[in-house]
Amino acid sequence: MCKPSTSHLPPLPTHPTMTSPSQKPLKVGIIGFGPFAQFLVKTMIKQGHSIKATSRSDYTQLCTHLGISFFRDMKAFLESNNEVILLCTSILSLSQVINSLPFNCLTQPTLFVDVLSVKEYPRDLMLQVLPQDSDVLCTHPMFGPESGKDGWNDLTFMYEKVRITNEATCSSFLQIFATEGCKMMEMTCEEHDKLSARSQFLTHTIGRVLSEMEVEPTPIDTKGFQKLVQVKESTSRDSFDLFSGLFIHNRFAKQQLMNIELAVETIKQQLVKRMNEQVDPSI
Repeated sequence: MCKPSTSHLPPLPTHPTMTSPSQKPLKVGIIGFGPFAQFLVKTMIKQGHSIKATSRSDYTQLCTHLGISFFRDMKAFLESNNEVILLCTSILSLSQVINSLPFNCLTQPTLFVDVLSVKEYPRDLMLQVLPQDSDVLCTHPMFGPESGKDGWNDLTFMYEKVRITNEATCSSFLQIFATEGCKMMEMTCEEHDKLSARSQFLTHTIGRVLSEMEVEPTPIDTKGFQKLVQVKESTSRDSFDLFSGLFIHNRFAKQQLMNIELAVETIKQQLVKRMNEQVDPSI
């Protein structure tokens, strides 16, 4: 039974030899067990961490195959003594999920970590909703099941220690990625969102535009066009929910979209001007 509400304020066997000397096996609970969470979990299992999962969909069979525990009941999940709770929901569903959690069922101060592609939004939401004794770590693994299928070496992992009192648990979680050779990039959530709007959101926008134009390979493709087709195909594999989340919950994305529109209009005007300059008045 959950402990009384206060003010606002079967596990996988561990394999210590798989972790680094300074890293202890963690008890990690995962909320949202979609493809990205499944991708991360395989490495966590390899390193010897104990994993529990819960999700809106029933992943009991998959979790049994992986050798981890799956909870259909959120209260039981929160009572299961997790040291870390990893939020792997979609950007658009995060608010509904986190506001519905019965935090009074937590059995100990817990490190909450998100892996969303935007950062200021989950940071602000977690600081507003989570219990005061919960630590907050905002992260963004800058890779996924496709780019990380052959390992995480030299792939970027961004993080900000927003509110950390238990340095040991936080360090052990970050070691999951450092041990795999990730480039560990510590920066503020604000700086991340500024840079992400000019990189990830821009890439997804261009890819969506190419998809709307039904761009396809041709027999005479240049190398540059082949790369454009690759951008279209890679971004199309991601859901429109992800793309819209990158826009709705990154305040810098709005300006970036305006910049794209302005750039297209500027180029159009330059082309029209050059075309008019080339018209032979004698014809």
